Amino acid sequence: MTGRDRWTEAQTWDWYREQDWLVGCNYLPSTAVNPTEMWQADTFDPETIDRELGWAADWGMNTVRVFLQYLVWKDDPEGLRERMERFLSIADRHGMTAMPVFFDDVKFSGDEPYLGPQADPLPNTHNSQWTPSPGHDRVVDRSTWPDLADYVRDVVSWFRDDERVCVWDTYNEPGNSDMDQASNPLLAESFTWAREANPSQPITAGVNWDPNRTDQNNIGSREADIVSFHDYSELAFTKERLDDLEDWGRPLLCTEWLARSRDNYVKTHLPVFKERGIGCYTWGFVNGKLQTHLPWSTAQTSIAEAVEDETTDVWFHDLVHDDGTPYREHEFELFQEYVVQDKQTRE
Repeated sequence: MTGRDRWTEAQTWDWYREQDWLVGCNYLPSTAVNPTEMWQADTFDPETIDRELGWAADWGMNTVRVFLQYLVWKDDPEGLRERMERFLSIADRHGMTAMPVFFDDVKFSGDEPYLGPQADPLPNTHNSQWTPSPGHDRVVDRSTWPDLADYVRDVVSWFRDDERVCVWDTYNEPGNSDMDQASNPLLAESFTWAREANPSQPITAGVNWDPNRTDQNNIGSREADIVSFHDYSELAFTKERLDDLEDWGRPLLCTEWLARSRDNYVKTHLPVFKERGIGCYTWGFVNGKLQTHLPWSTAQTSIAEAVEDETTDVWFHDLVHDDGTPYREHEFELFQEYVVQDKQTRE
């Protein structure tokens, strides 16, 4: 099967200049503990999604990054597409596009993904029931890859000319949760499958999350139309990374940021992303069942051992309470200044 080539640098910049400054969040409704719960028919929650994306629009956000789950597609491909259609319609009513994510190695729960009712969040634990997609076992079992290819091609083909989808993100943080280099072959194939569906939107992958993962970062940046990265660092280190990433000569998207106890703040980073024209998506928006207001050191898996004890006196991620009120009013004001008022001035 053939599809389109990787976009040239000129094509990526032509596309990027047509966009408003992309500012948004990684979104999961506050009522969902992981993407499986978000997308399964029995727990899909359009009323909460509508309410919370309305709040995000008030912050000036115009895009959201959303994680899919392979098992939900495998169980009911048509149902997942229908729920994606409903989600995109809700987002569009609030002036937002979406960046769907296909694969993800992050395994905070310690479990492989499963269908049906999802476990309740553990008290005082960061992101306690997050499962990977398609699951670590399938990542290394090539006999499952024909189905994984069908999953990517099916979803991309269905929405390949849909303006409500702004970017396709094929893989979030390959190598996370002790997968290391084992994910590299699937990472490379994920780009091929997405291009075979001939999307009109650019393709990326959330690989630049650890500067030390040279092989993965090179695969992702070499294959991606738009180079994306994650940044939970203090500002001086962030600026150094931006200098390096700009050497790829392509638009940049920071698809995860905001970690207050690691000196990664709205007040420090949003102005820099604005100044340098970098699209940016905070991790989280509404404080809900993910409990990502708690730091990584409270997680139940090995990631907690990789960080020193972090304060729980301030929220780690997330921007608003579950009633829509800002965690910190000055952060809302900064979004008004750098996003809302700036857009109004340009219009």
